[in-house]
Amino acid sequence: VSSSLLMAGVVLMGLLGYILLPISALPPVDFPTIQVTAQYPGASPDVMASSVTTPLERQFGEISGLSQMTSQSSFGNSTIILQFNLDRDIDAAAQDVQAAINAASGVLPKNMPNPPTYSKVNPADTPILTLQITSETLPLEKVNDLADTVLAQKLSQVTGVGLVTIEGNQKPAVRVRINPAAIASLGLSLEDVRTALTQNNINAPKGSFDGPRQSYAIGANDQILSAEDYRPVIVAYTNGSPVRLGDIGEVIDNVENVRLAGWVGNTPSVIMDIQRQPGANIIETADRVKALLPRLSASIPPAIKVSILTDRTATIRASVHDVQFTLILTVFLVVMVMFVFLRKFWATVIPSVALPLAIIGTFGVMKLVGFSLDNLSLMALTISTGFVVDDAIVMIENIVRFIEAGDPPMEAALKGAKQIGFTVISLSISLIAVFIPLLFMTGIVGRLFREFAITLSVAVAVSAVVSLTLTPMMCSRLLKQETKEGHGRFYNLTERMFQGMLDWYERGLKWVLKHQPLTLFVAVVTLIATIWLYVIIPKGLLPQQDTGLIVGETDAAQSISFKAMVERQRLIAEAVRKDPDVVSVASFVG
Repeated sequence: VSSSLLMAGVVLMGLLGYILLPISALPPVDFPTIQVTAQYPGASPDVMASSVTTPLERQFGEISGLSQMTSQSSFGNSTIILQFNLDRDIDAAAQDVQAAINAASGVLPKNMPNPPTYSKVNPADTPILTLQITSETLPLEKVNDLADTVLAQKLSQVTGVGLVTIEGNQKPAVRVRINPAAIASLGLSLEDVRTALTQNNINAPKGSFDGPRQSYAIGANDQILSAEDYRPVIVAYTNGSPVRLGDIGEVIDNVENVRLAGWVGNTPSVIMDIQRQPGANIIETADRVKALLPRLSASIPPAIKVSILTDRTATIRASVHDVQFTLILTVFLVVMVMFVFLRKFWATVIPSVALPLAIIGTFGVMKLVGFSLDNLSLMALTISTGFVVDDAIVMIENIVRFIEAGDPPMEAALKGAKQIGFTVISLSISLIAVFIPLLFMTGIVGRLFREFAITLSVAVAVSAVVSLTLTPMMCSRLLKQETKEGHGRFYNLTERMFQGMLDWYERGLKWVLKHQPLTLFVAVVTLIATIWLYVIIPKGLLPQQDTGLIVGETDAAQSISFKAMVERQRLIAEAVRKDPDVVSVASFVG
């Protein structure tokens, strides 16, 4: 009864752990990485590097645990990537980064529109989800505005999301194109136009009117939001007549960057990339985003359609499903091999029960230590199927020996378990000792294979407990004494086959012992060939994986026109779309 209750507890704990275990491709091995972005519109790359990037780098260099810092300064934009040690907590590192940004604010340009911002993300990580946002009636800049102000902000708040990026960003703006000849004839300059726009587009406090009994607050708004309202703006007075903005140039509603756009196929779209935080579970994060999308779609105009363009979790789920199938198939094959060699029903059932119990119990421990169902942990369980049955088979073999000697099953189980118990423990400890070096490895390799080693060690330990408790109990209840006449046709048929195999092995062994020099020569050649093959074989951290994704970039000379660049991208996308296996193509032009 105690053995049955113990195993029932192991099964319940393991099943609960399996249900709660997250799914991922590999154990979390990402370096804590933070990306800092600063914008200074109109500044050249040299100005960005000297006035924005360098002051920030000086402050970031004082943060503890910083292993690598890289920066890129471009026209009006600066990006700094901070990579920390593996043992550095990314949330604590983010606080240090924010403190460094605050410390550098005194030496940054005063007219920067926004202070530098940071995000916890690995820039080299592929987006877990890519969303396509389109509308058949609304202009694309309106769609982009809603995506930026509503969707991106809400998705950034999802647990596990590190960065939400809008590709082909079409932020609405008012574009003023001044005629140089017109302002020159009036004695004006572009600086006069800029000053007039700044003074006429400011939402400053207006004060109030105070009376003896009532006070009125002035609620006028001086901000201008459309091109139609910009045209009447008075830039200056010439000969007593006002010079309006519409008189000296063209004012149109447009976007901030006309050299940036996004397409899905031939459809102009707003494309949103969602990246996870370092260490966050990909499957859980993607599921949270998918669960939030219906509510977000209900909060925006019905004319805007939000759909998932690419889902990185599809390949991860497929790979984990394949490994799960391999694990189940391995268990089945192990049971079949035991039945073929043992040729006894109950002698096969007993280790067949011990095998899934050891694997199921391992799931509970994996949940307690914070592991996940990934390719490495499932591979450890698949490999363990060959180890965990050893203890049960050794125990059964010893108990059967006493039963064949004439002992009752209960007495044979007690004697056999007492005699072989130390051997089972020593076998388990020796198997676990093999994986001790993996537990103390550092770096990315240590992070990867620590979960593999612990999972395999736990499976071996659970199998030892099962073999010392449940296996002897089942042997005492299920095994019976058998005579040779009681064997079936399958037993007698396989017995002749095994006897033939033993005879063939005996003849081969005698031939090897008679030709010892040749045997030693073959062994030496095999050893040399093994060393040589180890040296020449290609080496890498993980095997290459085909995820069905192709990323292409096109570079052009500075003299190429924007229309030619767009046409080149269109031709490339059209050529790729001729493949019937391609679901969608996203083209980004910058």
